[in-house]
Amino acid sequence: WWWLDGYVDFSRENAPLAQQGIERWFEWHRATQLPNYAQLLAAVGPEMLEPATPAQVCRWQARVRDALSPSLERAVEIAAELVPTLGEAQLRHIEQRYAKVNDEMRSDFLQPDPAVRLRESIKRTVERAERLYGPLGEPQQRVIAAGVAASPFDPALWLADRQRRQRDTLAILRELVGTQADRDQRLAGLRTLALRLERSPDPGYRAYQARLAEYNCGFAAQIHNAATTEQRRRARDTVKGWEADLRALTATPG
Repeated sequence: WWWLDGYVDFSRENAPLAQQGIERWFEWHRATQLPNYAQLLAAVGPEMLEPATPAQVCRWQARVRDALSPSLERAVEIAAELVPTLGEAQLRHIEQRYAKVNDEMRSDFLQPDPAVRLRESIKRTVERAERLYGPLGEPQQRVIAAGVAASPFDPALWLADRQRRQRDTLAILRELVGTQADRDQRLAGLRTLALRLERSPDPGYRAYQARLAEYNCGFAAQIHNAATTEQRRRARDTVKGWEADLRALTATPG
């Protein structure tokens, strides 16, 4: 609610509908999706002790994407009920919020000094890896530094595509609101936006995404294979902890 309201600035009239939709989504998600996520984590946990291959990482990423698809579709169905209540003032608020977040992204990812940009990217990657493996030693940090330096990730391209998606979102929302679209039209429009989150309509950007995804599978395998036995045990225990959290949430009444 806090995150969505920061973008939309819900009114007194449509705030209750938004809150009810969020509650319904989480009730459904707890009952139907968390058990699937727990099963995924139970399967991946033992593999954390073994060496990884790029193909193996890519397969797991595909499984995660497939597991998340129902949740996105459910969110689209609930959001379709809210769209007719949006006003132009709220759409302008979304536009302003987009601009603010884009400025933050530029500050974090597009520093003018390439050396600073590289250093911050390495720092972010180390921090993410340490959430799973615990503190990394110098050998692992060297692997990460080399991998980040060689990565095809282009933050300027990424931000440009992000802005393209934002323009698409506002254009489609304005069309759905302005034409008083029926439910089927609203669902079609929102599903188009959801599809473009995964697959850009720009062929050049899709090719870039494919190169980056392939690289990241190999990079993740490199990081894992550079981990010590103790760090892999830590990763396995972390994953088991996440699994236990999900099973506990599933067993807890909403």
